[in-house]
Amino acid sequence: MAIVLGKPGVDGLSEAVGVLREWQYDGAPMQLHPGDLGWFWRSGAEATAAAVRTWNRDGRTLAVGLLDGPGLLRLTIAPDAQRDEELARRLVDDVTEPERGVLPEGKANIEAPTGALVHDLLAEDGWRTDEPWTPLRRDLTDPVRDPGVRIEVVGPEQAHVYAAVHRAAFDGSRFTDERWHAMAAGLPYADARCLVAYGDQGDAVAAVTVWSAGPGRPGLLEPMGVHRAHRRRGYGEAITVAAAAALQDLGASSALVCTPSSNVGAVATYRSAGFQQRPEVRDRYRDASGVPSRSPC
Repeated sequence: MAIVLGKPGVDGLSEAVGVLREWQYDGAPMQLHPGDLGWFWRSGAEATAAAVRTWNRDGRTLAVGLLDGPGLLRLTIAPDAQRDEELARRLVDDVTEPERGVLPEGKANIEAPTGALVHDLLAEDGWRTDEPWTPLRRDLTDPVRDPGVRIEVVGPEQAHVYAAVHRAAFDGSRFTDERWHAMAAGLPYADARCLVAYGDQGDAVAAVTVWSAGPGRPGLLEPMGVHRAHRRRGYGEAITVAAAAALQDLGASSALVCTPSSNVGAVATYRSAGFQQRPEVRDRYRDASGVPSRSPC
């Protein structure tokens, strides 16, 4: 059977989220998580559906991609299909020909699981490796210690608090109460929690969202941030410990997070909260001309 590239539409997002949940397991390479779709959902269901691509063969979904910004495709593949040559070649054809509606012309990046055949084929076509990212993992078998600060779970009435901390934590953030409500209405948020940490003076100082993929599967932190006026006081570590505890309560087997390797402060924060570094991962990219650049021999 031929492999079919599709756009699921709003009605098809449930299936895409479902297969992403199924593909999460401890020991898997860092990959697209249902929580990544959940965080994107802050732009609404229609925008999320427009950004998702699926590849199916004989009625089975083999790959799911999220267009997470201009020229960035975050792609993952069913565990038993990551070395499937027919699928890998179809993926490469679809991402390199703009008329197929996946990536536009010009500079583009592709995130895919380490070890997937699509990496090899993109390298043969001249796609280079981009800057490294550091995945980190915390096992949730043992009890998680108390974070040492007041933590509150965010509900609709506290959406404005979460939104304010997020804007103060990330330069250029346009996160609003309305975006929180859109995210919370999404399918993945049924297995998610937003948390806010409070300092000694009662100020909201840090925030995180955690996403479960179901009992016995790895959960994701996306995003975590500390208010710029309250940094270097241990609040990043505290909210990260609280995030691990929340995922444990949701039945997750482990907690995952991924940050640019250049962000040494973030890596140190996650390590201090009990996360272990895993091997670095890198996107593939082509340059602004839209033609992959081969490295000199």
